Amino acid sequence: MSRNFARFVFVFTLLFFAAFFFWPVYQILRGGFLDGDGRFTLRTFAALLSDPLYREGLRNAFALGLATTAITFVIALPLAWLADRYTFPGKALLGAVVLVPMILPPFVGAIGIKQIFGQYGALNSLLIDIGFRPEGWTFDWFAVAPFWGIAVVTALSLYPIVYLNCAAALANVDPAMEEAAQNLGCTGLRRFIRVTLPLIRPGLFAGGTIVFIAAFTELGVPLIFDYARITSVQIFYGLKDIGGSPAPYALVTLLLLSTTALYIVGKGLFGRPAHAMMAKASSTGGARPLPPAAAWLCTAFFSLATAVALLPHLGVVLTAFATDWYASVLPDAFTLQNIHLALGHPLTVSAIRNSLIFAAASTVIDLVLGVAIAYVVVRSRLRWRGLLDVLAMLPLAVPGLVLAFGFLVMSQEGRFFSFLNPTQNPTALLIIAYSVRRLPYVVRAAAAGFEQTSETLEEAAQNLGCPPLRTLWKITLPLIAANLIAGGLLAFAFAMLEVSDSLILAQKQAFYPITKTILELFQLIGDGQFIASALGLWAMTFLAICLGGLSLILGKKLGAIFRV
Repeated sequence: MSRNFARFVFVFTLLFFAAFFFWPVYQILRGGFLDGDGRFTLRTFAALLSDPLYREGLRNAFALGLATTAITFVIALPLAWLADRYTFPGKALLGAVVLVPMILPPFVGAIGIKQIFGQYGALNSLLIDIGFRPEGWTFDWFAVAPFWGIAVVTALSLYPIVYLNCAAALANVDPAMEEAAQNLGCTGLRRFIRVTLPLIRPGLFAGGTIVFIAAFTELGVPLIFDYARITSVQIFYGLKDIGGSPAPYALVTLLLLSTTALYIVGKGLFGRPAHAMMAKASSTGGARPLPPAAAWLCTAFFSLATAVALLPHLGVVLTAFATDWYASVLPDAFTLQNIHLALGHPLTVSAIRNSLIFAAASTVIDLVLGVAIAYVVVRSRLRWRGLLDVLAMLPLAVPGLVLAFGFLVMSQEGRFFSFLNPTQNPTALLIIAYSVRRLPYVVRAAAAGFEQTSETLEEAAQNLGCPPLRTLWKITLPLIAANLIAGGLLAFAFAMLEVSDSLILAQKQAFYPITKTILELFQLIGDGQFIASALGLWAMTFLAICLGGLSLILGKKLGAIFRV
């Protein structure tokens, strides 16, 4: 490969990240640590931490991250263990269905779950109908403990990430090590804790980190639950005072420093490289059959976990087709009118068009830049190619809320990037934000393709006089087309349903993407929640198609995409 091309990619990537990653982060830190005269100060943080409201917000955000991560592990770890070690009826189907919760953004699921567990929701109506409670009895389940409601809804959407990473880690465990432990008398739960768990620790860390950061900075679900006592919502409500108060800057800075510190500590404690293991073929590993009763018990457990995880989806689907749903187990009647309105309402038509434009443009950027970065990292001998790989992965470790706030700050009037100000037209800034956030997925997918493709094919083409870049275009890219389709599809799908960037940067109704429109519709009086659910159903269907295609292309390797 041309050394000049590798250098160009390296320099361009540095400039790209300097402008659209480090600069927005710097603007946040500058607003948090510098006073009006440009001098370093900690007064803003002192004032912030002395305010019980902000302290409570930070405690709740941290607790939400821990609670959500714990719930995802409670759900995902047993499921991954059963899927890897045993065969049981319906395993193939259930293994695919367990990923279904990923097709719904958490805050859209919150709309459906509130319809089921709300004060006049389906659960209360069921308890009245079967005689457990008297007629007219009401109880808002999540209003009593909104924190746990948010944690559960978020976990039900994110646990497949932990499941994928755990399943991939278990698939790579050498059964000989567990067999050796068993021969030495270490069996059952003790063997799992002492032998298996340390072997899969890096995979658990990879999935858990993504879940914790996502939950720690979750914005959409707390907004739907009207839960303002959390840092992400406090930042969102503080955007209107972004020019006159340093408090939002300090809040975002604390959020950034917290996630960075937690990631570093976690990486040191739990993210160390996996132990070297022999191939599975070296021993009698693999899933083994169970007695009929135990096998059906595994099937029942899988089915129950999946059914609970699909409750938000059920709520969204029923609401999308309901004429009215109030104080009854099921909607009074069903209609297609909400679907027609969702696809014909002036606000939703423009939202779908906007999201398609933003997501498509950002995916093109990710594919071009991601392939170039992966090619240099895997194929070149550039001295600093390792730094390039680290740069490409950084957006996974920084919360989307933090980057979105940084983009908003750096484009304020009077700043260098003021021409990107989203109050006028957020298109360019949203495309950049989407591309930065999803670039790691394309880089990982492309790098995996390059690593699996023999370099001798490229060398043979170059020996026949084909220039390096033409070799890449004619030989290599067709060979890794499946990887590129997978990475591009994932980037496109998640960009279509991006929450933090959309809620913060889309400030004019004409440019609202889908997620911002769903939130606006939900807040409308009347049939707003029905149209919002119908639009959520459209988004759910779209993401289901994308993730179904990804699963077919990558199979068990899908979990490698969700790594920090």
